This record gives sequence, structure tokens and C-alpha cells, in this order.
Amino acid sequence: MTTLTQPLRDEHKELFPHIESLKLAGMAVHGTLSQTSLDLIDEAYAFLVTHLLPHAHAEEAALYPVVQKVMGTPYGTATMSRDHVEVEALTQELALLRGQISATEIGVKQANELKRVLYGLYTLVKVHFAKEEEVYLPLLDANLTPQDAREMFEAMEAAAGEAKAHAQA
Repeated sequence: MTTLTQPLRDEHKELFPHIESLKLAGMAVHGTLSQTSLDLIDEAYAFLVTHLLPHAHAEEAALYPVVQKVMGTPYGTATMSRDHVEVEALTQELALLRGQISATEIGVKQANELKRVLYGLYTLVKVHFAKEEEVYLPLLDANLTPQDAREMFEAMEAAAGEAKAHAQA
């Protein structure tokens, strides 16, 4: 059954395998990092910066205002916005940690910090998507007109494009 929010559900399906890559990168972190481990960390970071953070920006700019309107409160998305703040902070921390790796040998503390950040991102993003899928999208499906949904997705696409351009600059 196709719903009004199917485009967002489809986008989430495209992002899910990359979310799993955050966990795989965490699992690859040990005292000795192979080139494959380093590549997994770099791929996870690239996914966060080029796909996930622009997606979050699009949600903030276009999805959440619509959810707030439907819910009748400007606070209806506050916890989800807080998730975005934490994802961005952990992404910056990942960049900092990755920048400190100059060889394949890392200490226990550094390995633990990398694992903490990668597993934290994995869990946070996975739960965040579940909340959207299980709470917000059914709410929107029940309350939006097809025109409302179309306008929301156009605004999300524009906001994501702007965020991606900013990330590449």
C-alpha cells in the first residue's frame, strides 16, 4: 500500500544499509586497524556528512514544521531535533578521532572512543528513524492532503540540496 509519506519511507530504506555500516565500522575497531577498518570508518563518516546530516537538515527545515502543525504544538518535534544535534556532535567527534589516527596501531583508549562514537551513532540514528516511521509518518499520512505532502517533499529536497552543497564547500 502506497502512502503519502512513501517518498520518505523509500529514502529511509536507502539509508538503512549505511546506518548498518556504522555498526560494522565500530566492530572493525581494534588495537590494530587494517586498511579495511580505516576504510569502514572513512565510509561511515562520508555517509554521515554527505547523506545523513543533509537528511536531518531537510527534516528540520521542511518535515518537522509540518509535523508540529499537525500535532498543534511547536514542541512536538523537540526530542527529534535534539537527536539531530547529537548526531552532528558525534559526527564532529568522529572526524576529530579519525584525524588523530596516524598509523594502524592505536591505543585502547582511542579504540574505545572510536567504538563509543560509532556505536552511539548507530543506535541513535536507528532509533531516530524508527520513531519517525512509527509515530510521525502515520500521523502525516492521516492528516496531510496529497498537495501538502508534495509541497513538504519539495521543500525537503531543496533543503537537502542546500545542505549537501554547504557540506561540499
